[in-house]
Amino acid sequence: MRDDGRASEATAPGVRRQRPLPEGRVHRHLLPPRGTGMIVLFPTYARQAAGGRKWRITVAGMAIRPLPRTSRRRAMAVAVLKRVMGLDDEQCAAPVFQQRSASFLFQRLVGRHVRCGVGGLQFTAGQTDRTGHFATTFDIDADRIAGLGDRTTGTWLTTSAWLDDDDDAEPEAGDAAGTGIASGIVHLVPERGASVISDIDDTVKLSNVANRRELLANTFLREFVAVPGIGPIYRQWEKEGVAFHYVSSSPWQLADSLSGFFRDVGLPSGSLHLKLFRLKDSTPLGWLPSRKRSKRRAIERILADFPSRRFLLVGDSGERDPEVYAQVARRHPGRIAGVMIRRVEGPRPATEKRFARIERRLPAGLVRVFTDADELAAPPAHRAPAAPVVPGAGPW
Repeated sequence: MRDDGRASEATAPGVRRQRPLPEGRVHRHLLPPRGTGMIVLFPTYARQAAGGRKWRITVAGMAIRPLPRTSRRRAMAVAVLKRVMGLDDEQCAAPVFQQRSASFLFQRLVGRHVRCGVGGLQFTAGQTDRTGHFATTFDIDADRIAGLGDRTTGTWLTTSAWLDDDDDAEPEAGDAAGTGIASGIVHLVPERGASVISDIDDTVKLSNVANRRELLANTFLREFVAVPGIGPIYRQWEKEGVAFHYVSSSPWQLADSLSGFFRDVGLPSGSLHLKLFRLKDSTPLGWLPSRKRSKRRAIERILADFPSRRFLLVGDSGERDPEVYAQVARRHPGRIAGVMIRRVEGPRPATEKRFARIERRLPAGLVRVFTDADELAAPPAHRAPAAPVVPGAGPW
C-alpha cells in the first residue's frame, strides 16, 4: 500500500498494461491540451511521494460533446452574448469569436467512465461528475518515470485519456466514445525548491477585469496580449529552477486557449487551476467574476501538496488577489517568500489605503506593489527564515 493508504501501481484495481498507446515522453515546452473525441485534459502536476521512490501523478479533465450548430441552446447562448456585447454579424463571424465561444458551447457528459494512460500503463479514472469533470491520482515508480525522460523542474510527462470502451452507456449520435484518445501533460515538480503561484488576468495577460464589457471583449473578440515585460522575468525565474502554477478565476473552458497563449508569448509552462463554470449557471456578464474562496482553496491545495517548497505569490490589484494572498501568507508564515501585486487602474487613494492595510498585517518587506514588470527583477526584500536553501531553489 502507498503511504496515503491507497493502492500502489502494482496493486491498484483496474491497472493493466497499456497496449494501443505509445510510451509517454517528456516535453520542455507547454503544448495546448487538445482533446480528441470527447475528452479534454487539463495541465496538472505530479509530486514526489514515498521518500522519492514514487511520483504521485494527477490527471484531470472533462468529457464533453459539442452542441450541434442547429441546437436551440447554442443559438440562445450566442444570441445573448451578441446582445450583451453589442456585436454585429461580422464580429460574430470572426475566427477569434468563433473559437472562443465554441469552447463554451458543449454538453457535459455525466457519469461516463474514463481511463487514462501514463508510461505504458493504464489506470481507471472513475466516472465524470455532474459537471462532466473527472480527476484521479495514482503513484508510479520513480525509476519508471526516469526512463521516460529528464525529471528536472519544467519538464512535462505525456498522459492520455479516453472514454472507457466498457462503459455501459450506449454512445449517442455524434459521440466519439471509445474512438478518440486525448493527449495531456503533467508537470513533474520536485519535493524541494521554489514555486510561483501566479494569477493570469491583468497579471500576465491584459484583460481589464475591472471593466466587464472590456473583459468580455478581451476574452471573446481579441487575441490575448501579454503584460509588457512579464515573459522575460518569468523565463529568467524558470531558468533558476522555479516551478509555475497558474491559479485564476478564468473558466476551465479557456484552458486550451490560455495554454496556447502561454506557448505563443513564451511564458513558462505550469499547471492550470481555473474556475468551474456552467453556461446555464449565469448570464454572460457574470461569466468571469472573481471567486475569492475558490482561488484560496486552490492555493492551499498546492501548498499542502508541496510542504517543503517556498512560494512567491504574484497577482494584481484589479480584484481580490492582495487580500487572498495576505490570508495565505498569514496562514503559512515562513513559507511565502513574497507577495507581488501589479497595480492596475483604480482610485489611487483607496488603492493606497488598501495596500497599507495589507502590509500592516504581514512581515515588513513581504509585499511589493509594482507597475512595470521590470520591477520584479530584484528578489523580494523579505526572505522566509524557515525556508530551506537548496541548490536550484530559485532567486529567493
